Amino acid sequence: MRIVAALGGNALMRRGERPDARTQITNVKRAAKALAALAEEHELIITHGNGPQVGTLALQSANDERLSEPYPFDTLGAQTQGMIGYWILQAMQNALPGRHIASLISQTLVLAGDPAFNNPTKFVGEVYDQPTAQALAAERGWTVKPDGTHWRRVVPSPKPQRFIETRMARTLLQAGAIVICSGGGGIPVIRNAQGKLEGVEAVVDKDLTAAVLAEHLEADALLILTDVDGVRTDFGTPNEQRIDRATPASLRALNLPAGSMGPKVEAVCRFVELTGDMAAIGRLEDTTAIINGTAGTIITPGGNYGQPEDIRPPTPGLVPS
Repeated sequence: MRIVAALGGNALMRRGERPDARTQITNVKRAAKALAALAEEHELIITHGNGPQVGTLALQSANDERLSEPYPFDTLGAQTQGMIGYWILQAMQNALPGRHIASLISQTLVLAGDPAFNNPTKFVGEVYDQPTAQALAAERGWTVKPDGTHWRRVVPSPKPQRFIETRMARTLLQAGAIVICSGGGGIPVIRNAQGKLEGVEAVVDKDLTAAVLAEHLEADALLILTDVDGVRTDFGTPNEQRIDRATPASLRALNLPAGSMGPKVEAVCRFVELTGDMAAIGRLEDTTAIINGTAGTIITPGGNYGQPEDIRPPTPGLVPS
């Protein structure tokens, strides 16, 4: 199988951890062990988030008195791709000696007229209490919004339209390489009036870009790997249950929060609806079990995967564990 594995932010840095390089490298090494097992049997494309990292670099840039203006977000996104791509590249090389592994600096095309530019929603950087966040917003011209019990900076998040480096990634896959690309949703670019690529001040959602990437590379499966074991109904109540199998329509009907599980569900639904193939949401450490159909929330057109003889009519398309 050709598999796109989208690493959640927890693969690099768990909530509450300091954004030190040493901490993130340790976390990446753990992630590499799970991904190496997958790469032993399948073609693998790895993508990753960059929210905390791009926020840290943005803060450093804003505080650098040598600069007449902070670095723009497309440039910061490229910086995080190089940094995180290097960490994953080295960890995978050490986990799979002798394998060809490539890390691409890659761009994602967005539309210049996307309404997201007028309504920032993408969380970046560290968490703050409300007074600190609002003080920083006033000082630096940020837009801040609540993220759970904390507050964070938000920036525009236009919809991904195209993965620019598709041909290069496909060439590397055909040569047997593991490909790391489209990190942080890809560097956001538009076509200017001359038809040339030009970076823009935004951050593209990594999960939605992973779906576009998987579609363009003709992947057989899209895995959204995070720190939860799947999509859950009645979250936080005594009736909470993980969903084992689902259809895109049934997942969309759950109306999950836009700031957490919502983009992940939108990504897997898009991929399944457009390709007819399998997608899943689950824990990084359960990666192999997800492919084997024994872990995570697995989404297919008919709500089944792995054992057709066990298919039962879903209600309304969900089969809870």
